[in-house]
Amino acid sequence: MTAAYVFDAAFRVSAAAVSLTPGRFETTLRLFAPEPGESGAQIDWLFFRDRLWRGEISDEAPLRRAASDWLGVEVESLTFKELRTDEAYLEALREAVAEDLTRFNAESADEALQQYLGSSIHVVPREEV
Repeated sequence: MTAAYVFDAAFRVSAAAVSLTPGRFETTLRLFAPEPGESGAQIDWLFFRDRLWRGEISDEAPLRRAASDWLGVEVESLTFKELRTDEAYLEALREAVAEDLTRFNAESADEALQQYLGSSIHVVPREEV
């Protein structure tokens, strides 16, 4: 059971006494999601509720700062692409959300996931997460 929040990220590398060309790089950042109900090294399982809305980052600046800390570089932009998940993780996530729908202001787990993730849930085989 595994999932990752996938972002397009652009970052800048700067260092004293050296010059890089280019100094700005674009990459794909995968932030691995902890199991539903758990906390991970960098985020807890409610990351989607706290950071996303309708499949977009709800407030980019704080998340960009956090990503800068995680990566040790200045992240200039961050765009949410998808929650890439295997079927087992998605089912566990639905179950965890369904346990307390009031926390998500929704009438069903699917409604809650739609509110926060929009249509950006991508179910893939485990090894492709």
